[in-house]
Amino acid sequence: MAFTVLIPARLASTRLPDKPLADIAGLPMVVRVAQRASLSGAQNVVVAADSERIIAACTEHGVRAILTRTDHVSGSDRLAEASAILGLRDDEVVVNVQGDEPLIPPSLVQSVARLLEDNPDVSMSTAAHPIDNEADFLNPNIVKVVLDARSRAMYFSRAPIPFARDRTNGWPGAAEHGLRQAEGVQPLRHMGIYGYRAGFLRQFPGLGVAPVEALEALEQLRVLWHGHQILVHTASTAPAPGVDTPEDLAKVRALFR
Repeated sequence: MAFTVLIPARLASTRLPDKPLADIAGLPMVVRVAQRASLSGAQNVVVAADSERIIAACTEHGVRAILTRTDHVSGSDRLAEASAILGLRDDEVVVNVQGDEPLIPPSLVQSVARLLEDNPDVSMSTAAHPIDNEADFLNPNIVKVVLDARSRAMYFSRAPIPFARDRTNGWPGAAEHGLRQAEGVQPLRHMGIYGYRAGFLRQFPGLGVAPVEALEALEQLRVLWHGHQILVHTASTAPAPGVDTPEDLAKVRALFR
């Protein structure tokens, strides 16, 4: 199975300045991410950066990196430019690994790529894992996804979905038993990893913004709005934490120690 991992890396970060260059056990975080991604069996691992400082840090540690524009509004837009720079064929599989996931399981990256290899009718792939507590189910910062019978995404939302109409707490038995599979439906948390065919990745920025995308602030809803399918790999457990804040960085540094 041949696929390329692209890692978007943007220097500016409100909560953690210079985040891609944050030191983790002697290496910049973006280099740690690339090293993990390389264990997935990817044919190529490339950092798509918006700064020469990121390029220099990657080059110093043997990680391939390319410079992209500074004005991209999303990681997907940055990767669309990167795929064009690299000259990837329309049918090549690309996996978007976030630049703040230094502990991402290589097997997860491979699973997301394999979904596209095995399902040529699907434009995108991603991943989810079961939600096992009510607080996460109700948390609007945690994105939920509902799947159809073939593991295609039906909808993504910050709201608690699927919602149990006849239970006031929103989920059958949540208060008494915690969130567990009930009536054949398991609530799922969406994970921020995506697979694309390179041709669709380049097409994506030109698609009109969907009303539900703007409402929920979820870019993946644009894909569903325009009639494309997203196939979802369901992992058994949650992945290790990513890095959004100084507190997250301290936790990841402790894990590396």
